[in-house]
Amino acid sequence: MTAMTPGSNLPLSAARVAVDVAAPVRLDVSGLLLTADGKVRSDDDFIFYNQPSGPGVTYRAGGGSAPDAIVVDTAAVPPGIEKIVVTASPDAAGQTFQGIEPTATVRNADDGSAIATFTPPQLSAETALVVIEIYLRNGAWKARAVGQGYANGLAGIATDFGVSVEEPAAPAAPPVPAAPAPPAPVAAPVDPRIAPPAPPAPPAAPPAPAAGSGKINLDKGRVSLRKNQTVSLVKGGAPLLSRVRMGLGWEPAFRGKDIDLDASVIAYGPNRNHLDSCYFGKLAILNGAIKHSGDNLTGEGEGDDETIVVDLGRIPAEATGLVFTVNSFTGQKFNEVAKAYCRLIDDASGEELVRFDLTGAEPQTGVMMAKLIKQFTGEWEMTAMGEFVKSRTVRGMVKPAAQAL
Repeated sequence: MTAMTPGSNLPLSAARVAVDVAAPVRLDVSGLLLTADGKVRSDDDFIFYNQPSGPGVTYRAGGGSAPDAIVVDTAAVPPGIEKIVVTASPDAAGQTFQGIEPTATVRNADDGSAIATFTPPQLSAETALVVIEIYLRNGAWKARAVGQGYANGLAGIATDFGVSVEEPAAPAAPPVPAAPAPPAPVAAPVDPRIAPPAPPAPPAAPPAPAAGSGKINLDKGRVSLRKNQTVSLVKGGAPLLSRVRMGLGWEPAFRGKDIDLDASVIAYGPNRNHLDSCYFGKLAILNGAIKHSGDNLTGEGEGDDETIVVDLGRIPAEATGLVFTVNSFTGQKFNEVAKAYCRLIDDASGEELVRFDLTGAEPQTGVMMAKLIKQFTGEWEMTAMGEFVKSRTVRGMVKPAAQAL
């Protein structure tokens, strides 16, 4: 593998290459197909997360466990396209690259082997970069390290390469009754990071948030999740969480009828491969990084019925996903259970961070309550699931939980 320096180039040893760009923060990675004059043919040649495919070039999301990448199939690049530039910018608005220098890795897209790496040096006020370019020279495809920075973000890159950037709308002139306005043109796909959308007409009333959508953080304290909502387990200015405790609880729906539910956590690798399961029969996994409190046979009593302590700082690198499940070992269905919930607690302070109350139930014997996913930046995100499965034991949850990651 070659460590490249600004301006260096090398011939590509594979027809299909992927350029991934990693940094300590989330990045938006894009690709632009350029002609001999260094311009895109149209906005269709701008490849990013909202327009993930073009002729011979695709955007590939890393899913949190790997950096995002631009994949170039040189054999499928159309005639007239002589260069594909790979750009990157921090996801956080206005953030510069100072202190968070990215590293681009050029890989064989078929087997993942690394061909070259490049880390642009001496970055400061740049908010966007042209990192690597894949270009055609004398009939052969090569890679060149660039590292050109822009202080005006992706809008500066877009303008340089001919992508249309919409300007904020000017104040409207007084209407002229005799000259009706022409119909509005159909807009080309626009990256929302580059062109701010036009302000919508004021709604008659504030719209309600969409149920079960959106991602939030812990900046405002305790978070109550709905199904499919995600929370980032970080708080502005605070260090990453190290030890958390997942508490799971329930009550019998009918008096006098004990319900024996079992809480478990299933650990997976980056390819959804099952690593291990922590449950009442195996109280510690991953070298003690995850520990179970033990079995509760009835669900009676206040507070959490079973808890699982997760030492996030000790989770091995190969473990990137944790799915928390509850099973009815004795076979009662979840419509016989009341007040089922899970909550995440900071084990150091005892502060409840996140709570998810299972408001609906199905006549099944297993439920996936929540998942923790490690992001490429090192932080963890929790997503409320509430997905029911026909299984009385954690063993039967391994496959459906993997599919749900």
